[in-house]
Amino acid sequence: MELGVNAMKFTIDRAALLRSLNHVQSVVERRNTIPILSNVLLKAEDGTLTMSTTDMDLEVHESVAAEVTAPGATTVPAHTLHDIVRKLPDDSSVVLNLGDDGNIMTVEAGRSNFKLSCLPVADFPEIANADFPVSFSIPAADLRALIDRTKFAMSTEETRYYLNGIYIHETEVDGAKILRAVATDGHRLALFDMALPEGASGMPGVIVPRKLVGELRKLLEEAADTIQVSLSESKIRFAFDHIVLTSKLIDGTFPNYDQVIPKGNDKMVEVNPKTFSQAIDRVSTISDGKSRAVKVSLAGNTMTLSANSPEAGSATEDIEIHGNDNMEIGFNARYLLDITSQIEGDGCSLALADPASPTIIRDTSDNSALYVLMPLRV
Repeated sequence: MELGVNAMKFTIDRAALLRSLNHVQSVVERRNTIPILSNVLLKAEDGTLTMSTTDMDLEVHESVAAEVTAPGATTVPAHTLHDIVRKLPDDSSVVLNLGDDGNIMTVEAGRSNFKLSCLPVADFPEIANADFPVSFSIPAADLRALIDRTKFAMSTEETRYYLNGIYIHETEVDGAKILRAVATDGHRLALFDMALPEGASGMPGVIVPRKLVGELRKLLEEAADTIQVSLSESKIRFAFDHIVLTSKLIDGTFPNYDQVIPKGNDKMVEVNPKTFSQAIDRVSTISDGKSRAVKVSLAGNTMTLSANSPEAGSATEDIEIHGNDNMEIGFNARYLLDITSQIEGDGCSLALADPASPTIIRDTSDNSALYVLMPLRV
């Protein structure tokens, strides 16, 4: 069916429209020098409304059921439409109608009537047209775990752009093929392994950008059981439910992270992660705002956490551990908390070498994740 440009009319449930607009409008940057990038592309045909937004690097499409009286397509300001629909009464039906000249779209619900300026569909850029030679499916729960275990370690430093994402690649551990995700900002490193999904063999190593990671994680909150992943050397696509998310990949080389993972750390400590987290959180209340430094002192079966600040004073707390080494080492409290909050079991192991060397932190009941944390001078 040809989509008319000068006529479009459809009716849609406000809750369904709002849910989809919530998903697509968050891709749209608030400040745009290119007007069309502020808009959402609306296509209505065959009982379906498809909405698309893009920032030229990331593109999201979502389809939702609608009662289409006249098929057509247009683009309107995404945040404005979202704000209108958000403020409409809960159980209302929304009628969207494109005027004959194609320049104005009317949004009606009950006694409310809005008119929105449209921009031509032809101006709307598409980044999604590409071949994706590798395609595989992954359970939503596994993809959520992969993101959660690594995303906090992504860099936000624009100069090292190749660290501004999660590096996902195929590798082998003890003869088993693995899908591995790694993120690092130079101060800490997070690594997560899972069995290589069927169809992922031979995939290129890719760096998935930070913005895509954030948008994908939000959408996965309510996602169905399986996510279809398709990728090429330069793009990646995630498809599930009625949503398709396509993004350019970071064009860069991820560093050899294996060199950062220490091999000879022989001082072993085991601690309850919740007790550890809560103690770090309390003691770091006093720590110096910039470095958030907390000192960890080991003496047999006791770990003492301490922090000092010239302005605020000092704090210490003792916790019980399994270990028999004596040592003092400093860490950034925020970084420590990011890691310990990912440990779901009852045991958190720290493998240390000396006060100047990186420490390995793991969940004793889950081998899939490994964390490396650089020390601070305290």
